[in-house]
Amino acid sequence: MAETWIKFCGCTAWEDVELAIAAGADAFGMIFAPSPRRIAPAAAGEIMRRLPASIEPVAVFVNPARGEVEDVRALVPNALLQFSGNESAQFVAGYGERAIKAIHVGETASGLGEAAGLYPYALLLLDTRHGELAGGTGHGFAWEHAVALTGQRRVVIAGGLTPENVADCVRHVRPFGVDVRSGIETNGQKDPAKMRAFVRAVRGA
Repeated sequence: MAETWIKFCGCTAWEDVELAIAAGADAFGMIFAPSPRRIAPAAAGEIMRRLPASIEPVAVFVNPARGEVEDVRALVPNALLQFSGNESAQFVAGYGERAIKAIHVGETASGLGEAAGLYPYALLLLDTRHGELAGGTGHGFAWEHAVALTGQRRVVIAGGLTPENVADCVRHVRPFGVDVRSGIETNGQKDPAKMRAFVRAVRGA
């Protein structure tokens, strides 16, 4: 099995990305949607000017207009594009294999297979349904709901992951990747020790 892909989300400045690189993450997320971690275009531009090839940028959107996506692509041309809202299958398909589609999983995971089938070319990211929030809540879902999908296609698990529980997730679900934001933060700031511990836990699993 290939190494599990690790994405650190909610990076708002070059210093966050530096920490992600030092910890050994494969990708980092920049949020271009209403969020406490929304990144300013100037900060995204600075990151891209300094970014090495060793880590992959992901631009995160929630129900964007196509023009918004194109503006960000001009700024971050090599980014994967994560859609975390109610974007249509047609909209997401327009970005082919550069697209990541977040699907929010409820308590019963009803309709998960059907929802996944709407986005055959996208990398799927399963996050926790928590009220009206589009992710980043720090709440987890029952991972067994994801096992059938991870046996069929590439899936990233998000929601409530921490350095303490991510190894169990990787062993039980065997996802393509894992995505974390609040689980590597202390008082709303990226925590270098938690970031390193998270990567160690994933690699050790």
